[in-house]
Amino acid sequence: MKKPNYNRPYKMKNSLPWIVAALFLLLALYFYWQKVEAENRLVLLEQDVVEAGRELAQEEAPEDSLVAAEPSPEDEGELVPPGGAAFVDELGTLSESDIQRLERKGLENPEVGLKNDLNQKQSKLIPTDGVLGGTMRIRDSRILNDRYALAYYEDGHIAGYMLLKYEVNNGNINWTVLDNTRL
Repeated sequence: MKKPNYNRPYKMKNSLPWIVAALFLLLALYFYWQKVEAENRLVLLEQDVVEAGRELAQEEAPEDSLVAAEPSPEDEGELVPPGGAAFVDELGTLSESDIQRLERKGLENPEVGLKNDLNQKQSKLIPTDGVLGGTMRIRDSRILNDRYALAYYEDGHIAGYMLLKYEVNNGNINWTVLDNTRL
């Protein structure tokens, strides 16, 4: 029987590169597995976000106010005010009947036409002059209905509101300042 020679060095030169290559291969597989797991988690989170967005949109979806509810016998004699919780948001939005009346009077796109005309004539309508070199301008306007509008004006130093009445005759708009409040 042959005795092992312990004095002869084992061929580490040949096995060390294989060990390093095996470690790199294991690390590459580990990092690839982590990447796939992260992508899967990201897909699941995106699905959760989309689902939460849908739920939020369904919760915030306004009810159709044009659908007539069945009148109950209790409601026959009572007047119920319309939903006014969102009145501030609806302020300055013309109703369909207002739009039709203004179109019959000669305005093609009533809300845009009225705001453009108001902006063109603002220097004649604003009752206050600018101070410290400022120029008074209408910064926001709301068309309230087929006769009245509300406008906010300022020059950067002083500001105010105007209540305006307007008349439309054959597409021509005449403005009258009814009230003015400086802030």
